[in-house]
Amino acid sequence: MGHIILRLDRMMVERKMSLNQLAEQVGITNANLSKIKNNRVNAIRFSTLAGLCQALQCQPGDILEYTDEDI
Repeated sequence: MGHIILRLDRMMVERKMSLNQLAEQVGITNANLSKIKNNRVNAIRFSTLAGLCQALQCQPGDILEYTDEDI
């Protein structure tokens, strides 16, 4: 079975946005955003994904990546 990998760290670097800035704009805690950034989540709410996309001015496909390799 494949896996979805979150590439949030890459988008944050490209947009020069810190964890604190992004968490504040999206309205989630630094701890939860850190889990998302480090791929330590099994699910993400669409509202959170939409907030990330709005704050980073990107599309979901810029953050999400599918791989069929074992992690």
